[in-house]
Amino acid sequence: MARNYELDDTDRNILNLLIQDAKMPYTEIARKVNVSGGTVHVRMARLEEIGIVQGATLRIDYQKLGYGVSAFLGIYLLKSSVYTSVVNQLRDIPEVVSIHFTTGAYGVFARLVCRDTQHLRDVLHDRIQPIDGIERTETLISLEEVVNRPTQLT
Repeated sequence: MARNYELDDTDRNILNLLIQDAKMPYTEIARKVNVSGGTVHVRMARLEEIGIVQGATLRIDYQKLGYGVSAFLGIYLLKSSVYTSVVNQLRDIPEVVSIHFTTGAYGVFARLVCRDTQHLRDVLHDRIQPIDGIERTETLISLEEVVNRPTQLT
């Protein structure tokens, strides 16, 4: 797999359109980028093969589905050697939607989505804090997400 694959303008244009709308048909992308549909298909297959494109996701308004609390969790590890074990256990908790290995005070920084503060408390108390290797946690509840956007490629 190429680590530093050089994107050309066509690759960037294709990716920027899909970053904005992952459901956009290749024929429409081809029209906007002034290439054939086959070119878009071949480019995307190559970008997937080398690991630049790793699938497509949906942006969900969790609040409209009854998940009104978004929280960030700073996790202090007892020692760095427990990182892999802790992360593997966090992956099994559906409310944990992202996990980051970080520098600074926390060994791990995670984002959780819960129905309400009681649900958050239950996840923290019953599922996360008992994990071997976690020394303690600090929770920050998001009051409002102001910006959530993809990066445009230049």
